[in-house]
Amino acid sequence: MKVSVILIISGLILISLYQFIFSKTYRRSYFSYELFNTLIVLYLTILFGFALLYALLAEESTLLIAESHVEAPSFLDRLWTSIYFSGVTLFTIGYGDIIPIGIARPLSLIEAMIGYLIPITFFMKLSMYKHYVRHDQETNDL
Repeated sequence: MKVSVILIISGLILISLYQFIFSKTYRRSYFSYELFNTLIVLYLTILFGFALLYALLAEESTLLIAESHVEAPSFLDRLWTSIYFSGVTLFTIGYGDIIPIGIARPLSLIEAMIGYLIPITFFMKLSMYKHYVRHDQETNDL
């Protein structure tokens, strides 16, 4: 039962992404695969980059306090916690289950700010792309 629900939900997510990327709701579609792929790579690079920063800096002292860890976790545990914390910080400004301390506080603020600015930049680039596509089409029509 659980597996079928997971498969249905996964299918709905994939169909939604497919519709978003490939459907043409307007006469002309201005979806840019290049910008979309760049956005994904950018998010993953930032997420894993900050996660590695948190994990490596945690070698020296405690940076992230998780409610579930009372004892000192292994490096792999710290890395997984850092990846989770980085993703949650980048996309949602955190849930509060992991608390940054020390140098992790300003780092998490910088990461959160980047997470908020990337979509704005993406839409600005997309609107510029639309403008250039229209301009090129008008030039070719003349």
